[in-house]
Amino acid sequence: MEFYPVLTGRMLQAALVLVAGPVSYLYLVDYPFSDRTGSKVRPCLVVQCDRNNARLDDTIVVTITSRTAHATVEPTELLIDTSTPPGLQSGLLFTSAVQCHNIVTVDGAFVLRRIGSLPPDMMLHVNECLKSALEIH
Repeated sequence: MEFYPVLTGRMLQAALVLVAGPVSYLYLVDYPFSDRTGSKVRPCLVVQCDRNNARLDDTIVVTITSRTAHATVEPTELLIDTSTPPGLQSGLLFTSAVQCHNIVTVDGAFVLRRIGSLPPDMMLHVNECLKSALEIH
């Protein structure tokens, strides 16, 4: 399994363009551990533009976690409450947090299946979380 951090050069600027579309999809991904000792299937949000989805084998994602303690105070996280219409649309089983500080590129073969999506207003919040994570103002 190969994965590459996406926090260098032009990719920093690209992160702001990645979620420009009207909706973005959540997928189950065979997500690599940071120490490369293995992986775990977990929900992730694709933050890559449609153009790159069509032309590249790799996919840029941010992680989603059920640990939500910091989601309301951390500017790099977005709370997805599964009791709300956007939360139901997400396909997540539990109220969760999108972790925009955890950006990774994974081979498309490890993106297993789509579970849901986020509406445009939530994607605007994701944009702000990415800007905060990358310190782009």
